[in-house]
Amino acid sequence: MSTVFLNGDYLPMEEARISPMDRGFLFGDGIYEVLPSYQGKMIGFDLHMTRMNNGMASIGIELGWDNARWRELCDTLINANGGGNLALYLQVSRGADTRRFHAYPENVTPTVFAFTFEIPAEPVADKSRVAYRVVTDRDLRWERCHIKSTALLGNVLHFQQGYQQGADETLLFNERAELTEASACNAYIVKNGVVITPPLDNHKLPGITRYILLDLLRKDGRIPVEERVVTKDEVYNADEVWVTSSSKEVVPVIAVDGKAIGNGEIGDVWLMAQQIYSAGKYDY
Repeated sequence: MSTVFLNGDYLPMEEARISPMDRGFLFGDGIYEVLPSYQGKMIGFDLHMTRMNNGMASIGIELGWDNARWRELCDTLINANGGGNLALYLQVSRGADTRRFHAYPENVTPTVFAFTFEIPAEPVADKSRVAYRVVTDRDLRWERCHIKSTALLGNVLHFQQGYQQGADETLLFNERAELTEASACNAYIVKNGVVITPPLDNHKLPGITRYILLDLLRKDGRIPVEERVVTKDEVYNADEVWVTSSSKEVVPVIAVDGKAIGNGEIGDVWLMAQQIYSAGKYDY
């Protein structure tokens, strides 16, 4: 029986209850984060908290928690759920109102909910890593993808499309056939030894793993990095394709829309990048 946090209380998951009038339930009116932890050590805690606070500010949720309070919550949940390899899910909704009305209500208290779930052991930097096969689709989500909102129906629909085709992810492209991201990950290509990823804007989530990876690669200096527009043709003709997320780290992609990427095997640049990421990820 897992222990969760809900509005100041730690309790069994089965006993957690929210009001059906909670705006997170009715409107998807909330912000969330997912942090990986391995044997009690979290990755990118301050970066995740900064993004969460930015997200709440962008939609006008005022909670007033500092990082120390969030860290205490996370540490308590990790310990209560046995440590090991756990991801922490943190969610803040605007709270429960007395009526269903689109405008922000006044004088409601935000709902804070958090729980853990098991994740695989830390990825290792070797070519035994399971690689992804992905499909592509036109990006049909909203224009504020930089906000990590709980309103994820657009992402869910894109992920489901790939899932039904037997794919591990769906790469998304705008109306100009330019790569934005994947349904649940940031995306990259490698060409002639250079790692290339689309620049951040309102169509892309500022991924924490993305930030850490690019920062570590630039500090290491052995692998050049570019942030620029990436076309669909460039994806198909890339030497390597990767996706990243907090719970998956850096995942190699060996096929896109049934077409092999490079030689159809995990690439050497990925191997070096994963080694660099593994060595430095706890410094954030």
